Amino acid sequence: MADLTLDDLDRIYGQPKPTTKAKSLDHVDKYGRQFLALSPFCVISAADANGAMDVSPRGGEPGFVHVEDDRTVMLPDRPGNNRLDTLRNLVGGNGRIGMMFLIPGFDDVYRINGRARLSDDPALLERFVEFGRKPRSIVTVAVEEAFLHCPKAIMRGRLWETEAQVERTVMPTLSEMILDQLNLGRPTVDEAAVIERYRTQL
Repeated sequence: MADLTLDDLDRIYGQPKPTTKAKSLDHVDKYGRQFLALSPFCVISAADANGAMDVSPRGGEPGFVHVEDDRTVMLPDRPGNNRLDTLRNLVGGNGRIGMMFLIPGFDDVYRINGRARLSDDPALLERFVEFGRKPRSIVTVAVEEAFLHCPKAIMRGRLWETEAQVERTVMPTLSEMILDQLNLGRPTVDEAAVIERYRTQL
């Protein structure tokens, strides 16, 4: 079975509608500003110098990603697991970044592509205090492309539908799975205590 080519993609999928291409802007417009002001969650992707990709979630209070001006957005980066995959890719690669924003209850998606740089300037960090803490760094993105994405994927996934929610108990806890993957036995700390510790580290 041969891999598909670019010509094959055009044959299978056809061409996008003119509005699908035209909706791609080079700035954050009034609807983008409103979307980001309501969004508490985004996913970001970046590649290292060798092209190896990473994708990582980010969250905060609605509007945690600030629109500095129509061609600049700022993302505060808060404590996680210290792998820093995405940040290392941004600093060590070409700085290209992709961002996808969601609003709970909305099937629409907002996307931004651009080029990022990182800063730990104290005055800048002070502007982004949340959960009683300053972020560790700020990702400043020069917007190159921004657009509203159609809702089909969220609709297919039924992401916000109550009937589609899965009971967390159908799988082991995160701690149980990781310890089992590493052959380290069972957790010695109750999962409720782990979650509570996470809440104190937001």
